[in-house]
Amino acid sequence: MLKIRAHHFLCMQGFQGYGYSNEFVDNMSKVIKYIKENKNENIKLIDNCDDICSACTNNKNGQCDDFYKVDAMDKKVLNKLSLKSGEAVKLNELFALVNEKIKDKKSAQEICGTCSWHEKCLWFLNIK
Repeated sequence: MLKIRAHHFLCMQGFQGYGYSNEFVDNMSKVIKYIKENKNENIKLIDNCDDICSACTNNKNGQCDDFYKVDAMDKKVLNKLSLKSGEAVKLNELFALVNEKIKDKKSAQEICGTCSWHEKCLWFLNIK
């Protein structure tokens, strides 16, 4: 079962191939492809380094160098979705819930405002 941190369900929708390294971009692309092909599977929703983070340059022995920023983002997403870290959720249901509960620019800004990618993220840019 994939383990994906909560805020990555926003990132995956806006991903365009930018990343921290080529390895990160390749890994993110593989995870997104897997998710698109397996929408009815469960994932484990978490609030720490996940299967996407495994190739991130900020991942130092399973801890994010930018822990406080991304931890806050995860907690905000989990709060808005009324979910807890460790829950197993169907992928298609989770994406629907994300887009139902985080659907305006103010909510997106509260979560993504400190993200270094928000100016390139299609999900963030297209939210009204």
